[in-house]
Amino acid sequence: MTLDPRTPVIVGAGLVNDRDRSAEPIDVMVRATELALSDASSASLRRSVAAVRVVWGVWPYRDPGRLVAERIGAPDARTTLTTIGGNQVYDLIADTAARIARGELDAAVVCGAETLRTRRHDRAAGRRTSYLSEPDEARPDEILGSDEPLSTPAEEAIGVHHAVHFYAMAETAIRHRNRESVQQHRDRIAALWAVASQAAAANPDAWTRRSFTAAEIAAATESNRPIAAPYPKLMTSNLDVDQGAAVVVCSAAAAERAGIPADRWVFPWSAAGAADAYPTNRWAFDESPAMRLSARRALDLAALGVDDCALVDLYSCFPSAVQVAQRELGVAVDRPFTITGGLTFAAGPLNCYCLLALVRAVGLLRDAPEQRALLTGNGGYFTKHSMLVLGGSPPNGFQVGSAQAAVDALPTRPDPVGPAARARLEAYTVTFDRERRPERAILACLDADGCRHWAESYDAELVTALLDADLCGSTVEIDATATAVRR
Repeated sequence: MTLDPRTPVIVGAGLVNDRDRSAEPIDVMVRATELALSDASSASLRRSVAAVRVVWGVWPYRDPGRLVAERIGAPDARTTLTTIGGNQVYDLIADTAARIARGELDAAVVCGAETLRTRRHDRAAGRRTSYLSEPDEARPDEILGSDEPLSTPAEEAIGVHHAVHFYAMAETAIRHRNRESVQQHRDRIAALWAVASQAAAANPDAWTRRSFTAAEIAAATESNRPIAAPYPKLMTSNLDVDQGAAVVVCSAAAAERAGIPADRWVFPWSAAGAADAYPTNRWAFDESPAMRLSARRALDLAALGVDDCALVDLYSCFPSAVQVAQRELGVAVDRPFTITGGLTFAAGPLNCYCLLALVRAVGLLRDAPEQRALLTGNGGYFTKHSMLVLGGSPPNGFQVGSAQAAVDALPTRPDPVGPAARARLEAYTVTFDRERRPERAILACLDADGCRHWAESYDAELVTALLDADLCGSTVEIDATATAVRR
């Protein structure tokens, strides 16, 4: 097959784990980018870099791409910054690859970093984290992604916008769907997360390279305190890392000019994305039509099925995210679901995680170029989804698509009109304080018209009952202040 010179290829990948608690995000991005440029095995490639594209992070920079570009010797590069979302890495890769395929771009750096470990350390020590200075007028050349809020005011008021609360609530809906007892369910998801820890132990770039047993993950201890039932700390995303990654994407023609050996090339095959409705309006708490339909679209564009992809990395912020993805994508529950170890063990906080999976996939596909990889991104609360298919050999042209029209055609739940006096409990969680004491329950309830309402409860009897048994499907009474009492 004759390769189109505009075929997009990933030629370099680099990842940085900084464990000194003195990390600065631009420095981490630059170090990761230098590793990616070195990984490409070309001294001349950096002269072709025309774009530096950065994934949004928790730092104050307005145009981080410019600061990175200046430090890697590409001061005239065009800069991009994404909006918030765990989907943004693959959306950014898809946009970059599409521009290369159209002949609009020759070579680009995609990078990101988070230094929340340093930030937390500084805060505990009573000092402010230091950042680099920028001109007051600093702005990226473009913003990629929607900045529409990921949650409604009602969801934020009740605390559903905290990711651990939402995904823990989804977990109880999954448990109810499976008709499991509290103990059966806890044992199963602990075993699921033990598999992730085993993947991290085998991943040289993982933050925590230790294999945990299911019993260790399930046990509530001082170091593994309960966060939001049924999740202890070892089932939640690890934000306490200083970490960054970068890849270099260019055209096949640019790769050839730079003398990059063809066995260093990894090919984007296809990509697709879509967004689900707000949690209030979603038909089921533990379903994601956008996830299902965008994955199907990406795989169809690549003329592949999910079982044709030897490598799969499901966005794994919490166990419920993996279980929903397994069901929606048709990934067998007994096959590996992560190539990194996920957001608990490999880490990659907030929007950066998918860069870790991408760097890992590049290395694995170089070792086995006959294989294909399916990587999934998830932003918000099963809200924004991105799918990326990669191969170690070239596709018949890179393709990108959207499943949004198909998602929008599906039924959703209407906004509730006024409070519900009585409703059926659909999903819930119980939150805990740092001393491991239950604080309150957050509940999602469906009224007689099928509208979803949010409620909370500090009633000790109800909170205890929610922790001890599956109460989904039972009836609760909700007063005008959105306080729930079991009927």
